[in-house]
Amino acid sequence: MSAPFVDPLTIMLVAVAASTSLIALYLIEAAKGSKSLSNIAVPGMVIGFFDFASGFLMSFAWPFPGALSAYNMLFGDPMLFLGIIMIAGSYMLYRNIKPNIVSIFGFFLGIYLFVETYAIYALGLERGVDLYTALGLYFFSALAALLSPLVYINTKKNGYGAYYFLAALLIIAAFFAMLIGGVGIYGHLVSPP
Repeated sequence: MSAPFVDPLTIMLVAVAASTSLIALYLIEAAKGSKSLSNIAVPGMVIGFFDFASGFLMSFAWPFPGALSAYNMLFGDPMLFLGIIMIAGSYMLYRNIKPNIVSIFGFFLGIYLFVETYAIYALGLERGVDLYTALGLYFFSALAALLSPLVYINTKKNGYGAYYFLAALLIIAAFFAMLIGGVGIYGHLVSPP
């Protein structure tokens, strides 16, 4: 007797929304010059650990075989990397170190996400209504990640426009993640996997 398949994708999408919202909050608070940024550290570590663990599980042990295994990669790998970024950035905040260097790793995640954005469309990995929401999530996440080094090179002399711009991109990505996750939650409740 084999174990039943459990689809954790909906809670993972909620975690993506929480992660991107938390990063957006950090960017907004940093731009305003807040001195209490370390308050974000513990929630960032917790959600980062969840992202890492669920991304690791999906990348290496999710049960989609053959051609469907692309979905393991499509969502699991970026989730795993997002978890690493969240944990590293949160640890740096906890130690009162400005975590802007972590944005360099975000750049590489952005490249990966742009390739996946193209693959979603070109390979038909999503269709119909899900196509636009998936493309929205991946495109805005990719753009924010790819442009994240702007916060590393941004200084007070240049202002903090990059911080607000990246926060806006992340909030849009969080909206798409919650939209997909919310529809998925309802769908799973109507017809459990």
